Amino acid sequence: MSLLEIRNLTVEFPTSRGLFRAVDGVDLTVPEGEVLGVVGESGSGKSVSMLATMGLLPDYALIRADKLSFDGRDLLSLNAAQRRAIVGKDIAMIFQEPTTSLNPCFTVEYQIDEALKVHTTATKAQRRERILELLTQVGIPDPASRLSAYPHQLSGGMNQRIMIAMAISCRPRLLIADEPTTALDVTIQAQIMDLLTQLQREQKMTMVLITHDMAVVSEAAHRMQVMYAGQVVEQAPVERLFTAPRHPYTGALLNALPEHATAVLGGPRKRLPTIAGVVPGIGDRPKGCLFNPRCGFVTDRCRDDAPALRAETFGGAVRCHTPLDGKGQPMAMETVQ
Repeated sequence: MSLLEIRNLTVEFPTSRGLFRAVDGVDLTVPEGEVLGVVGESGSGKSVSMLATMGLLPDYALIRADKLSFDGRDLLSLNAAQRRAIVGKDIAMIFQEPTTSLNPCFTVEYQIDEALKVHTTATKAQRRERILELLTQVGIPDPASRLSAYPHQLSGGMNQRIMIAMAISCRPRLLIADEPTTALDVTIQAQIMDLLTQLQREQKMTMVLITHDMAVVSEAAHRMQVMYAGQVVEQAPVERLFTAPRHPYTGALLNALPEHATAVLGGPRKRLPTIAGVVPGIGDRPKGCLFNPRCGFVTDRCRDDAPALRAETFGGAVRCHTPLDGKGQPMAMETVQ
């Protein structure tokens, strides 16, 4: 049985121009112990789908799903108290910006201790010992001297490590890492990713790693899911997705990576390929395939008919009328059908 299972999740927000569908029929399955990478541009619905799972969206968000379960429990049927007993303990989340997610008015010790007080029966002395253990585990030097520090007294990398310590404090079974390397320099990004990978292996956590940077998850994830405009457009094992992307959007994202462009597109290039346009919003969602205005392989069928997410023989799925072959070219219609 999968630890996290989502079927046909839809999230809409009311606006002055009507309902905006931020998440559109998303399916997601994460077996226990797996690392799933969820990638896509800003505005593709990655974070919103996970915030809906956590129950952290505002009350005015309209959330519907055929199934939204964690370890066999229906999350949609839980009341607020029942959900609070799970969130922060069995399911934890690392948020995008540590400097804005941490409370500037409280010390490091106070903020980590808060989760332990709510979800454990440990004494104050035991909780303090656990906090020191966590700070050591996430690589904070001289942890005892950091207990009384405030977030503004620490660097961005240190604050991110504090966020990770808070998230794993109650030994969660599922860790959702939302853009864990945002706003960090390259060397710190690598350190944070190495830390998350190490913790996942040591504690056998299931992890959903959300990012817009495909290179960040290339070595950490077992499987990847690509989202665009609130929809899942492709999912596949990591190696398969990087070597033979099936959706034109996935291929375009990969071609925008310098190392991939150098290896696949014929040596060093002066300019990297880009994807023209932006992710559609409430007023410019096209008919047919949502990616069709930006796609280099668009056909009349793409403009008229919305493709369904279709399972493929190797265990992946793609939402495209004419998916790419192994050489980055659209397949013939008769081959697809």
